[in-house]
Amino acid sequence: MQRIFKSILTSRTALKQLKKNHCPYCTEAQKCNLPLDGLKILDISRILAGPYCTMILGDLGAEIIKVEKPGAGDDTRSWGPPFCGKESVYFLTVNRNKKSIAIDIRTKDGQDLIQKLAKQCDVMVENYIPGKLDQYNLSYKHLNVIAPQLIYCSITGYGQTGPYSKRAGYDVIVSGVGGLMHITGPEDGDPCKVGVAMTDLSTGLYAHGAILAAVLQRQITGRGQHIDCNLFSTQVASLINIGSNYLNAGMEAKRHGTAHQSIVPYQAFKTEDSYILVGAGNDKQFHTLCKVLQLDNLLEDSKYTTNKLRVHNRKSLLSTLDNLFITKKTKEWLDVFDGSGIPYGPLNDMENVFSDPQTLHNEMILEMDHSIAGKVRVPGQAVKYSDRQMKSTLPPPTLGQHTNEILENMLNLSETDIKILRDKKVIQ
Repeated sequence: MQRIFKSILTSRTALKQLKKNHCPYCTEAQKCNLPLDGLKILDISRILAGPYCTMILGDLGAEIIKVEKPGAGDDTRSWGPPFCGKESVYFLTVNRNKKSIAIDIRTKDGQDLIQKLAKQCDVMVENYIPGKLDQYNLSYKHLNVIAPQLIYCSITGYGQTGPYSKRAGYDVIVSGVGGLMHITGPEDGDPCKVGVAMTDLSTGLYAHGAILAAVLQRQITGRGQHIDCNLFSTQVASLINIGSNYLNAGMEAKRHGTAHQSIVPYQAFKTEDSYILVGAGNDKQFHTLCKVLQLDNLLEDSKYTTNKLRVHNRKSLLSTLDNLFITKKTKEWLDVFDGSGIPYGPLNDMENVFSDPQTLHNEMILEMDHSIAGKVRVPGQAVKYSDRQMKSTLPPPTLGQHTNEILENMLNLSETDIKILRDKKVIQ
């Protein structure tokens, strides 16, 4: 017990020291003191789930050291069009607030650099196939010996062990194996992928939360640990009520288009010029919906008095609503529902999303000045904090932009040392 209290006191001392520092992305005068100021994260992940995780941590003030392959960098640097100048928009979207160092981890010198950086960092994030980093002496079992404080987060397709562990993890594949595509798409049509890589993004969010939990635990134990995040487990966990319907009631899931399996009405309806989304999550809301639409006759119909009955009589109710909604334009229906208290909204395309007054009010368009791409705009930060204005000040890095800075400041390498590594093509 005394050892635990001593560890807590040591952590509090370290935290006090961190508070004296300022965000590595701000000037001395700003001293913004973001929540994760002083936390150093070594990020050797690529593509989406890992970079999305570390971008969120970077937004919160952590110093993200992004390790990339010399000459090519993160795979998404070439994923286009579109491009801003020579920079891929895909890469720009998930790599703000990071510093790029280009190291060839296949070389012995490159592995030595990663090991030295790991000793200086709090967290490492990687998304290699299980066993791959063993070949480079960069697995958890290797780094835990030399850097026991390191929180080592692995993001894979299916987990560290098991029959699928050696398979490559791609969002669209795992969304199929994990059941998401089975329940996505029109009722009588083919299964569909979700428009963005939600399995990747959800895994990144899980990883971000797990890392923060491990950081808190380390304040007590003083030790790091291995975190195993994977797309497949994330997707299965995300089935929520659909998965539980099967596990508890043997109810196999079906596709319902924009509709809901257990709530009726709750979907998109075609209007004269586009679509409108309307939901009635309880009997009171259904009563309001009928009043707003002047369909009082539905309130007197015994087939629709409860949600259970409405689900059972889905087709007849939706047919009535379909025939009504098609008679007006979306804007007219939005005016009808204004102030009603029931959930409703338009089905926006990108132009309307980013011109929506709520989007603008929530400051969901983030502008950055990039050294090559010029002014870059990306979707903004989702969470706001009352105690601190969360502003991104470091645009996505060019490949190897911070190699010299990191090697000089963190590893105390001289210009001569760095030149030798560059001549040997260990770094870029």
